[in-house]
Amino acid sequence: MDEKLLSELPPWLTEAGLAGAPETEIVARFCDRCAAAGIPLGRVHVFIDTLHPVHEGRLFRWGYGPDEPAMHDYGRTSFEGLDATGAVSLDAQATDVWRRSPFFGMLQSGDSLLRRRLGPDDAVDEFSLLPEWRSDGVTDFVAILTRFAPEGVIGEMDALYASLGTKSAAGFDDAHIAALQRLAPYLALAIKSVSLVRMTRTLMETYLGAGASQRVLHGRIVRGIAERIDAVVWFSDLRGFTRIAETEPEQVISLLNDYSDVIVSTIQDHGGDVLKLIGDGTLAIFTAEDRAHACGAALDAAIAARQGVAELNKRRSADQKPVTDMYLGLHVGEVFYGNVGSRERLDFTVLGPAVNEASRIAAMCRSVDQPILLSAAFADVGDMKRRLLSVGRYALRGVSRPQELFTIDSAPRSPAG
Repeated sequence: MDEKLLSELPPWLTEAGLAGAPETEIVARFCDRCAAAGIPLGRVHVFIDTLHPVHEGRLFRWGYGPDEPAMHDYGRTSFEGLDATGAVSLDAQATDVWRRSPFFGMLQSGDSLLRRRLGPDDAVDEFSLLPEWRSDGVTDFVAILTRFAPEGVIGEMDALYASLGTKSAAGFDDAHIAALQRLAPYLALAIKSVSLVRMTRTLMETYLGAGASQRVLHGRIVRGIAERIDAVVWFSDLRGFTRIAETEPEQVISLLNDYSDVIVSTIQDHGGDVLKLIGDGTLAIFTAEDRAHACGAALDAAIAARQGVAELNKRRSADQKPVTDMYLGLHVGEVFYGNVGSRERLDFTVLGPAVNEASRIAAMCRSVDQPILLSAAFADVGDMKRRLLSVGRYALRGVSRPQELFTIDSAPRSPAG
């Protein structure tokens, strides 16, 4: 082995981790450098758990063809509790692969190294990946588990797991394995560093929304600092939610998840930023260079959300589950966008009369018997009125004068109409 090349790997891994290089690049270049130094790697899997609302972690692969993916997100493999229907929220395939992996037993035994020969006369049914690796020419298999100290564990991110194989007829020798063990902590530190940054972004976007998370990550975390922005304010909730919660409480969580999937994804697909989920309510904003663009995007999102809810209702009705509908208020105006709260607990949100008015407009949907209501300020933007119908003037609680409200015209008129 070339000890000089191997000695260059720890500082390179440190630099790659500090620079935030993609995990796939770190793994690929690490394997390439090991091979160049004389460690006969033929195939490598590296994976690390994370904190993500859907995925449990990521697997990085090396030694495959150019058309094979270098990264794969894997699903839940540990018990998470029961969902609203009483089902365990696990990925069955990922769970089976995990329980038949060498690392499942290593975590229980406390071992950090496991080796298996994969010659033609060796048994390979002990672990799920060994038959495939041997059929692809791997002759020797090593698993290395690099644990993180308890103080460095976040969620299930408690270790870096590395499966390494060689296609050399002689397999690995003791020096190869010793070198891989020596280098594994540096690889783990680099991958963990980059994964933590990615995880932070994911959690921020999951709980704050894309726009707010970017501002927080760029340092906008001082209490009392807010900027004035022009925005369309979206405030929606679900019809009859309280009745459903009281009469069918076991259905509440799945109902909220199903309708939030439709509404939140539609808002985001149309460029909106969801700031809060308040029980059955959703607060979001649409911003753009010009007000007409923001209003157009919000109106398109409203129409698409209504269609998505209607399709969801068909599916839920077929499954004999309770259904509901969306009430939505849209208003446009200037809002304060920033941090409010105590020294210890801040909330990044929007405040101001425009937000209050959007909430009051949404509340009027029940009285006016309209699923969607829009303010006069919204209707006056560009050519919005050709897509809307007036439903009259109404007094809104907390608003000084009666306001004309509009709803979506189901048969839009031409500009000259």
